[in-house]
Amino acid sequence: MGVPRFTRPKRPATDSPSPYLYVANCGPAVGISYDTIASVFNTFGEVKGIYAADESGTRVIVSYSEANSAQQALTALNGKPCADLGGRSLHIRYSVIQPNCEADSQQVNEHVPVSLLASEVNIPGLYLVHEFLSPQEEKELLAAVDERPWISLSKRRVQHYGYEFCYGTRNVDTKLHLGELPSFVSSILERISLFPGLNSSTSILLDQLTVNEYPPGVGLSPHIDTHSAFEGLIFSLSLAGPCIMEFRRYLDGSWVPDAASSAYTKVENVDNCSNLVRRSLYLPPRSILLLSGEARYAWQHYIPHHKIDMVNQSAIRRGARRVSFTFRKVLRGPCQCEFPQYCDSER
Repeated sequence: MGVPRFTRPKRPATDSPSPYLYVANCGPAVGISYDTIASVFNTFGEVKGIYAADESGTRVIVSYSEANSAQQALTALNGKPCADLGGRSLHIRYSVIQPNCEADSQQVNEHVPVSLLASEVNIPGLYLVHEFLSPQEEKELLAAVDERPWISLSKRRVQHYGYEFCYGTRNVDTKLHLGELPSFVSSILERISLFPGLNSSTSILLDQLTVNEYPPGVGLSPHIDTHSAFEGLIFSLSLAGPCIMEFRRYLDGSWVPDAASSAYTKVENVDNCSNLVRRSLYLPPRSILLLSGEARYAWQHYIPHHKIDMVNQSAIRRGARRVSFTFRKVLRGPCQCEFPQYCDSER
């Protein structure tokens, strides 16, 4: 079952008793873990779960089995300093569960464990290198792209080099060559050739670059880079701000979008899919990710639409912007990967 979603009722708290409490001035962003919160509220009855109330990291929902337990906790703790929570004064109201809710991108990702290393994610072909660039190199790259014109999409800005990616068809037109990749990424391309996990004989000739700029709270919907558009190595460099990237694999290949579908398709009730495997990886600034093999062809990857990510009980706020450089090689010919059931999944 997915993580439930709650809201504060507009009526006064005394008029709307329920088993759910909205607790402000409490959460990972102020140094209080969910385990600590649970230990305090368990004093008044069985706590079914602690959930993020929003993206702030300072407000949580405490879900009790019984409404009477919630009432006792509200009476005992509301507006009073709590020694077991660092002396903080809590502001508590009753909450209500939202009907027909979806456990998706609006919830902070506490229900998906986040790994710090690609090896912990256990997806073949997935690699992550931390501190791939120095802070000075990062600064210079950001300055270089900010001198170039941006293309505005609905929620983010992009730049294309080598070949333009067409979001409507999820493909590239190989007849429309934009020119060589810009000189400001030359040192990156040289360094990529030494990337761990690659065979020393592997020839890396990347000819397409997409630069994405994400404002706070904006992510990327689940997709697999189109098989027929690009070859098997995809490198993604993260700059300016951190985020988490999540991965999904449908074990029976059941999720394959129609070629005429929109560029992004929302997957409903993902937590109820028995054939769905999910993973999550933290991408710090100046790190570079490699998707190859199974990770590139069989797993959707996406960035949840959060302003704050929960990483091992810590609330990490995304920066004022996050900029990614995605390097790929345009495919000329049919895809011959080992995962045809996912062929031409979404970009």
